[in-house]
Amino acid sequence: MNTRLTLSLATLLVSLGSNAFAQMPPPPRTSLPPGTPPPAAPSPAPVAPQAAAPSPAVPLAGLTLAESASFRAGTAAFRQVETVDSGLGPIFNDVSCAACHNTPALGGASRRFVTRFGNTTNGVFDPLTSRGGSLLQARAIDPAFREVLPRNANTVAQRVTTPLFGAGLIEAIPDATLIAAAARQTTDGVHGRVSLLNDVTTGTQRVGRFGWKAQQATLLAFAADAYVNEMGITNRFFSEENAPNGNTALLAQADQIQDPEDEVDPKTGKGDVDRAADFMRLLAPPARVASSPTAIAGERLFASINCTTCHTPSLTTGPSPVASLSRKTVPLYSDLLLHDMGALSDGIVQGTAGARDMRTAPLWGVGSRPVYLHDGRTSSLDEAIRAHAGEATAARTRYTQLPAASQQQLLAFLRSL
Repeated sequence: MNTRLTLSLATLLVSLGSNAFAQMPPPPRTSLPPGTPPPAAPSPAPVAPQAAAPSPAVPLAGLTLAESASFRAGTAAFRQVETVDSGLGPIFNDVSCAACHNTPALGGASRRFVTRFGNTTNGVFDPLTSRGGSLLQARAIDPAFREVLPRNANTVAQRVTTPLFGAGLIEAIPDATLIAAAARQTTDGVHGRVSLLNDVTTGTQRVGRFGWKAQQATLLAFAADAYVNEMGITNRFFSEENAPNGNTALLAQADQIQDPEDEVDPKTGKGDVDRAADFMRLLAPPARVASSPTAIAGERLFASINCTTCHTPSLTTGPSPVASLSRKTVPLYSDLLLHDMGALSDGIVQGTAGARDMRTAPLWGVGSRPVYLHDGRTSSLDEAIRAHAGEATAARTRYTQLPAASQQQLLAFLRSL
């Protein structure tokens, strides 16, 4: 990427503002009747004291010296604070990957959220691409470029940051495994399906597995997408800037840095998007808490009420040039498939996922997350379970019918993951 220059005063204020914004709780999802004015975009965050640095990231065990060096370089890229001089903006959500992925350690989740919007009329979703949709970039390098929700956006949803621990293991699960999982016979009316998409980094059809809508298949694509959409850093896979609310004339006025802004180092063949992908790929999975008799009983209950139909306890990786990723059991508690979640969906169509579809969220590390569900509506695991709907209705009902002591056992199991 371009040489990092000294922060200008404006960029310094942008960077400080991100710390306060990171502490804002997400508002609930809104689904408005057509013609109803949507809520205003979030107000600019006040300047707050510098937030505490997240705990260090932990790499996979057994990495080679070269892989360890890649992890360190990736960690630096993940922490890198982007500036106007390095291509930040002109519209963006934050200034680094670490700003949104930091709890309980670097690469984790957070209370940060992004806003998605569109127009739903007669059951048909329009992402309002010409108005900058479906992602609202909440900040800008200059107030004149800042986006607002279009008045005809009658579907508005928030999504919290997902944790990235063990992402390389998830990436290494073969497509065939997920396709077979979608084809299996299930109970309770559960019909998971794969998200088949064209991977922008390879030009081939792959099975999506990253993001709330399984909208990316590889970590390099996931990183490249985040750089352009969350920070406004163009790269070789996404070489065009986002125009503020689709206004290309305003973009021409705002964008003064030559694209692509993420430059590839000729010596290594890598840009920052590659290094960030290396960090995620080599990041260790969350460590499981030692099981107690209560948690062990809760694990049996979790299976008995059919939560494991979607939250599959483990999958297995295929062969990989990275020995630490090759043919490993991945205890992620997810089938990585799309499911119709009914009232728990966010109403947004994205990739191959429909308005009611959501990817099964992996549950490993769930006990250390600050908030739950795609919109972060609760910090209570019990409330999160009770909010399940659609294909999860039968399992949710069985949970609510358990004796209180049994519910506590199941919750203890989840906290142990």
